[in-house]
Amino acid sequence: MAKSRTRGPRPTYSRVVSGASGRVLVVDDNKVIRQLIRVNLELEGFEVVTANDGAECLDVVHHVLPDVITLDVVMPRLDGFATAAKLRADPRTRHLPVAMVSACTQYEAEVGIAAGVDAFLAKPFEPAELVRIVRRLIERRDRRERKETPAGRGRG
Repeated sequence: MAKSRTRGPRPTYSRVVSGASGRVLVVDDNKVIRQLIRVNLELEGFEVVTANDGAECLDVVHHVLPDVITLDVVMPRLDGFATAAKLRADPRTRHLPVAMVSACTQYEAEVGIAAGVDAFLAKPFEPAELVRIVRRLIERRDRRERKETPAGRGRG
């Protein structure tokens, strides 16, 4: 019988994709779901960084500087709702778009909205819908940033 090794949780950073459409921080405690989301986004030109749970997300978000965060709801240490609330409470991450990827019951949607979640994607999801939501959130963020800092407007 072959021996197997178990490895402790560790950040699973993706390769850097040149000309990437944006950077996405994918947060899910299920390795298969993380990989599924990562592969689908990378195929569409996004750079993807993953975290195993909300606590790890909060540890890496300031180093990763993502354009969008996808969050699962049910995770150990810190669930998706608490993670979203902490992201919204921090001035450095307050405006980061957050998409909740979950079973998305009515209760989850209500709690997610209260926590500041921008979009919801029900599991199981279509990869094209995942990509569409991430692109829409990045475009919305870009429009908001352009409004906040109009080009060509200087003092004097």
